[in-house]
Amino acid sequence: MTFRVKRLLEHYKSNGSINQADKLLFTGVGDRDVYNITAPFLDQGEEVIAGRVEGRDTENSDVIFFIKEGNAWRPREGAPVYNLQDPFVTEIHGQLVFGGVKISRGENGGLSWKTVFYKGSSINGLQPFTEGPQGMKDIRLVELENHKIGVFTRPQGEKGGRGKIGYTEVERLEQLTPLIMDQASLVKNHFSDEEWGGANELYLLKNGVIGVLGHIACFADKGNRNYYPFVCRYCRESNKLTDMRIIAARSDFPEGEAKRSDLRNVLFSGGMTQLENGQVELYVGVSDAEAHKAVMPNPFDLINAISINERGEG
Repeated sequence: MTFRVKRLLEHYKSNGSINQADKLLFTGVGDRDVYNITAPFLDQGEEVIAGRVEGRDTENSDVIFFIKEGNAWRPREGAPVYNLQDPFVTEIHGQLVFGGVKISRGENGGLSWKTVFYKGSSINGLQPFTEGPQGMKDIRLVELENHKIGVFTRPQGEKGGRGKIGYTEVERLEQLTPLIMDQASLVKNHFSDEEWGGANELYLLKNGVIGVLGHIACFADKGNRNYYPFVCRYCRESNKLTDMRIIAARSDFPEGEAKRSDLRNVLFSGGMTQLENGQVELYVGVSDAEAHKAVMPNPFDLINAISINERGEG
């Protein structure tokens, strides 16, 4: 475990505040797993979750849109299905923006990936409009107070090592090109070279500060992977992430299945929704095999969060 993750985890264990955690039940997908979900969002007046759906022995996954029926979530009838991983949604300039990671195999048989984006007035009206650079996951967007679009990227390799966070801005979705995303400047001093991670959902806070819900990851003993949800704030003027805090650990959630033994300690942040009592629900993928949610105080309270998942209807 890296020094930074160890320090953040020690602070969390002394100050953690999850009140309740539950596994989500999904039906209508056979024996496939559902994980790495979004937080629920409204589409045409109906609450919807997008989730990664795949067999235990493969990474060939679909993204399916689910609606709640009783205590379970079932596929929404007539909704499109995308051959993608790790879905995300947001609202930009009054439009629903949806995306995920598209996997392909190169000539040598190795896996490659890129983030693809769709937009529309609703789920059934989504149309592709751009894609990220080859090899880049965890690209996320947020509409700023001046109506520009903040773009968080995650380069790897020579620029980003195992995966660091970059940032740039565009004025319109039409300007969001692979080159623009590839040229985004790295944010100063966040993950060490032994760590990796990225942004998962973004929130506009007071004074133009951006709240980031993300994940930070590192290897543990015997090659096992540790993934933790974190929150922090991003100051555009200084190009820095500050006040980073882990907000959940695998031990906070019910026992369950795992895709592989080295993935048991993986929590992949999906998003948060605001509750009427001021608390939030955190939605996470667990062990690359399940989806859970946890109730906790708003983790942005210390930095004056003013909007968590305030998405309109399509």
